[in-house]
Amino acid sequence: MAFVAGPRQVGKTTSCISLTKKHFYFNWDNDDDQRLILSGPSAVAGKIGAGETRTIIFDELHKYTNWRNFLKGFYDSYARNIFHIVVTGSSRLDIYRKGADSLMGRYFMYHMFPLSVAEVVHEELPFMEIVPPKKIKEKDFEALERFGGFPEPYLKRNIRFYNRWKQTRLKLLFREDLRDTARIHEVGQVELLAELLRQQSGQLVNYLSLARRIHASQDSIRLWISVLESLYYCFSIRPWTKNVSRSLLKNPKIYLLDWSLIDDPGARNENFVACHLLKAVSWWQDLGLGEYSLNFLRTKDKREVDFLVTKNNKPWFIIEVKSSQSRPLSKHLEYFQTRIGAKHAFQVMMDAAFENADCFEFLYPVRVSGRTFLSQLV
Repeated sequence: MAFVAGPRQVGKTTSCISLTKKHFYFNWDNDDDQRLILSGPSAVAGKIGAGETRTIIFDELHKYTNWRNFLKGFYDSYARNIFHIVVTGSSRLDIYRKGADSLMGRYFMYHMFPLSVAEVVHEELPFMEIVPPKKIKEKDFEALERFGGFPEPYLKRNIRFYNRWKQTRLKLLFREDLRDTARIHEVGQVELLAELLRQQSGQLVNYLSLARRIHASQDSIRLWISVLESLYYCFSIRPWTKNVSRSLLKNPKIYLLDWSLIDDPGARNENFVACHLLKAVSWWQDLGLGEYSLNFLRTKDKREVDFLVTKNNKPWFIIEVKSSQSRPLSKHLEYFQTRIGAKHAFQVMMDAAFENADCFEFLYPVRVSGRTFLSQLV
């Protein structure tokens, strides 16, 4: 089976359905499909019959409390070596793997994220880590920055449509997904927390400060942030501590999956790059190319670099994001590259023009165009 997880309205169902003309589609949010699923695996198998259809798509099935047992029973009894099964969901399907009814060994996990620079300019998905640079049209790059990477607002590029789409999506996220998937009842407080995280994108999380502002316990704040992450509203990255003296050891930084929600241009640019890096490390890991992680570097004496990408638990490349190409090369790049042994160190300039040059040819700290660097990822 293939599990495809990602944010609401990122295009999971559309993409999966487009892969095959002959398929059966079951949506937990559809009352008829829900009744059929509740009747058990045999009822679903009877509905499918013995025709030529070999692909079955279950959408939002994770909202069903007993979904793991249902899938296990259906797969083992009716579908093994017969059907291709795809399970999609707007929550992190991988966090529900636990207990004796684990589906481990019966599926592969895939993640789907908003559109990126590389996805816009390259016609096919890459099956390697780094691809050659390719120029993105300026109007496409501006649309990505302004409207985000969710397909509908990016393609329409209409501010009125974007505003209405954004309001609807956030309403569904907080009013339905929190209730149906996470069983969270303090919706108002979680909405306030999400707003504070939006305003503080890219900053270190201060759980005590958030708890005081929202009038909740620090344990509640930690729980609600984990829920918001599971629903793909935001994601956290943690400091890298190996080979870094006086490194920060605890608090993460939080970024949003939709960078278009961020008002401050500098914070938005940093979040824009963070989302591209998250998408890249997730894709490389889903392909089985290795174990990857996204971190940041910061010491107690305030030396900092925005991002570090590791491969197989070893530093690979570090990234500092700057909105303007007028900024000089950060001295912290050389400082950290020397100490942790990262192969590459980039200062990504978001306003610089595309250059047809491979950023990953350089083994020393270098300033690179954001348009070039991002086109070489996924």
